[in-house]
Amino acid sequence: MCLGELAEVLELAAGPTAVVRSSGRVVTVSLLTLDEPVAPGDWVLCHSGFALHRLTPEEAGDAAAVRATVPTGRSRKGAATNGEP
Repeated sequence: MCLGELAEVLELAAGPTAVVRSSGRVVTVSLLTLDEPVAPGDWVLCHSGFALHRLTPEEAGDAAAVRATVPTGRSRKGAATNGEP
């Protein structure tokens, strides 16, 4: 199953793109699928290189709290564990 990632907009980039921070990584995502503008400091839900939805600060906080409860599928040393914590 694929899950979207919560990301904070750091800056708007060339064309309809933005630089975002997600899970400690900084990446550029497309804004083509959004129907509303975003600005630095906004939170977006991203999947496969696209920002799919702009979140309110409350929604972002709720999403981060839920995400913190989901196992990553990796042990502390990084080996796959088939979804077991």
